[in-house]
Amino acid sequence: MWHLTEGGAPRRWVAIGVTTAALLAVTACGGNSTESDDDEQVTLRFSWWGNDDRARITEQALDAFEAEHPNITVEGEPLDFEGYFDRLATSVAARDAPDVITLGGAYPREYGDRGALLDLSEVQEQLPTDDIDPAALSNGFFSDVQYSIPTGVNTYCVVVNPDVFEAAGVPLPDDTTWTWDDFAEIAQQISARSPEGTYGAADPTSADTLDLYARQQTDTGLYTEDGGLAIEAGTVQDWWTMTKALSASGGAPPATLTAELAEAPPEQTLMGRGLAGMQFDWSNQLTALRTASGAPLELLRTPGESTGVAPGMWLQASQSYAIYSGSEHPEEAAMLIDFLVNSEEAASFILADRGLPANSEVLEAITPQLDENTSAQAEFIAEIGQDVNPDLIIGPTGSTETRLIVQRLNDEVLFDRMSVEDAATALVDEVATAIAQ
Repeated sequence: MWHLTEGGAPRRWVAIGVTTAALLAVTACGGNSTESDDDEQVTLRFSWWGNDDRARITEQALDAFEAEHPNITVEGEPLDFEGYFDRLATSVAARDAPDVITLGGAYPREYGDRGALLDLSEVQEQLPTDDIDPAALSNGFFSDVQYSIPTGVNTYCVVVNPDVFEAAGVPLPDDTTWTWDDFAEIAQQISARSPEGTYGAADPTSADTLDLYARQQTDTGLYTEDGGLAIEAGTVQDWWTMTKALSASGGAPPATLTAELAEAPPEQTLMGRGLAGMQFDWSNQLTALRTASGAPLELLRTPGESTGVAPGMWLQASQSYAIYSGSEHPEEAAMLIDFLVNSEEAASFILADRGLPANSEVLEAITPQLDENTSAQAEFIAEIGQDVNPDLIIGPTGSTETRLIVQRLNDEVLFDRMSVEDAATALVDEVATAIAQ
């Protein structure tokens, strides 16, 4: 069902706004949701962010959904990322949010805590989750409620450049057994045997690595299930003791370069320029990093996965779909989400644009259609999927400040303006204050 813009060209979306999503019942290759009442005409609003390419492939998937449900019209509301969440906040405040809302990061928890999202157990008949990886589902589960479903997943891991390893005469590690001591030793070896300006590892400190490291050491990450702070100053102190020594030894760059690269896009990072043997990053950055470096980069498990008290790695929802709690058509919205995440037909259009499918059968079905770089990501996700930590805790409201707090205090440590002990205490205090607002 087409909607005309002012220019008269057929388009499936309207000027942006609010959430969306009519859900699709099952086809031979789709989900298992029930049929909508064909006599009732239903219009769903579906919001997402992204460029024209994403809009095009989303439109193709929505065409297929509407073909299965001629009584359902989906009005897409795409917007650039920069203005998306401001518009969403306004629409939620006005109680005029889309039926199906695309979310990311800590937003499912934030909007769920505010009562803006539907408890998806109310539409479980239309939106079965049996075939979606439990670790991926945990991205939208908190306060004992499933508020969102992952559009797709990626993972935080170590990207390695085999060419840098080979030139330095250092073998790639066994990522099923390596430790943090191994990581530091390998980084130092590569730096010592490489030309000036090439490092064994980019500085590994970030909120994501701290979350991962804390889970390995204590079985809890940055946050508690009830939205409090879990990480302790002692864990942060141990981390910075290790990474400060890594920089001092030359295994990682000096403070000036680390600070300069803190917000660098993939092509400007050390890995993207072919100047690092190892770099912590998201698996979905592999294509950009390979393209920029021209090297056959690989993905590895992080150090310490087999030697800690628990795995630290997790499956991260690239984005997630949720249903507005005020939707007049929650069942149809659930059918749309079911189609988008559980249908091979929808996946044949979307592929990995919103992350690799968390439904293993759908991922297997589309893998032959993926390019070489995305296939490498899919194979890595399939390899580590059963080993990651299933108990992901989404950051509470205010946790978006954590990244900046970690980055600033990391500079203080590396530039010797603050002791490791004082910086660890400051991090705990500042993050606790940010999430208590």
